[in-house]
Amino acid sequence: MTTKEFRLPDLGEGLTESEILHWKVAVGDAVELNQVIAEVETAKAVVELPSPYAGIIAVLHEQPGTVVEVGTPIVTFTLPGDSDGTPSHTDDDGSARRIPTLVGYGAEIDRTGRPTRKPRKSFHPPSDAPAASAVPKTPAPSSGGSSGSAERPRSTPPVRKLARDLGVDLASIVGTGPQGLITRADIEAAANYPDKQAADSQTADIEAPGEKERETRTPIKGVRKHTASAMVSSAFTAPHVTEFLTIDVTTSMELLETLKSSRDFAGYKLTPLTLVGKAVLVALRRNPSLNSRWDEARQEIVQFNYVNLGIAAATPRGLTVPNIKDADRMGLLELSAALNQLAQTARSGKTTQAELSGGTMSITNIGVFGIDAGTPILNPGEAAILAVGSVRRRPWEHVGAVALRSVMTLSLSFDHRLVDGEQGSRFLSDVGAIMSDPAVLITMV
Repeated sequence: MTTKEFRLPDLGEGLTESEILHWKVAVGDAVELNQVIAEVETAKAVVELPSPYAGIIAVLHEQPGTVVEVGTPIVTFTLPGDSDGTPSHTDDDGSARRIPTLVGYGAEIDRTGRPTRKPRKSFHPPSDAPAASAVPKTPAPSSGGSSGSAERPRSTPPVRKLARDLGVDLASIVGTGPQGLITRADIEAAANYPDKQAADSQTADIEAPGEKERETRTPIKGVRKHTASAMVSSAFTAPHVTEFLTIDVTTSMELLETLKSSRDFAGYKLTPLTLVGKAVLVALRRNPSLNSRWDEARQEIVQFNYVNLGIAAATPRGLTVPNIKDADRMGLLELSAALNQLAQTARSGKTTQAELSGGTMSITNIGVFGIDAGTPILNPGEAAILAVGSVRRRPWEHVGAVALRSVMTLSLSFDHRLVDGEQGSRFLSDVGAIMSDPAVLITMV
């Protein structure tokens, strides 16, 4: 019988950390090779983590809700000799080690010459503990600080770095975040007011039961952290220009009703976004500069000869922008099916990193929230994004008279390094022309 530690792997695209969302196993459970043992959240997606070994769960080093750096031990397995069949290699000291060959783990990291991590103190269950004992719990902190005898204080990598920079001992901090997580505010308070933690703890002890706190603090992590970083980078890197066009889409709305009653579209959810998506794909053929990318490192403009159409999706985890690969090759029926599948996957939180990467232009449907127009921020690496406003019945000029018509506003933001005003305006005009009268598609394809 041997024990093996499993360290958090790089789950894709050089991500440096992930959050443990749920453990699918408990200490004492027997697991098979590639069995899902946890769900972890990267900066982009929720990923199921498969087991690299067949054996028994000996220790779960991290609690759910903890942000863990890549390379940190998260599970220790007890292995029944070498019977699990995973490939093994020999370390310099002659001991055997297994190399996971699972998809997404990548090649083993060469740690030669890199700083080694200080061994962490881990919980080891007593020999008489029941086989299916629960995950070790963090000892409840007292006003005098954390015990730290079983496990290090819970915090995120940036907070630990801040503590080191300010000379604050994490073991002396009582975390105010969820489940005792030590936050940036806790570190700053301890650095500026050494006695503040103890005073806050004493105050909390005498606080009236059920009294609601005046503030709620939530650690910035996962999708929210990634989105914030990406939006700041986009806003201050690409020179944004936004143009607006308000159009009469009555004919398009009538077309949608006709298609819904068609046998070919039976069972498909058709929305204005379906038609807008098709209009965008046609307009991009005529205005390819909006389907490009600025390569700063090589000082080149990369023109995409395909369209991976991004659709901004509001999910319980935050804003994500999955994209439909090669959407330009799809007919209206295929595009409708792809949009429906994308929405269902995003709402269920199962969008993969592959679906979130490689977009070439995006659409954000703000109309579903009753919003008419806005100034959308570019998805990083893309030249343009179109915001689709709500469809409203308004008095509108029609055939020389005023009539009640269905009206929509389109808001186009583009990177002025890649797209000139004329090109952006022509693209927006083309989308508007198609949405005003879908019959003009015949003249554009």
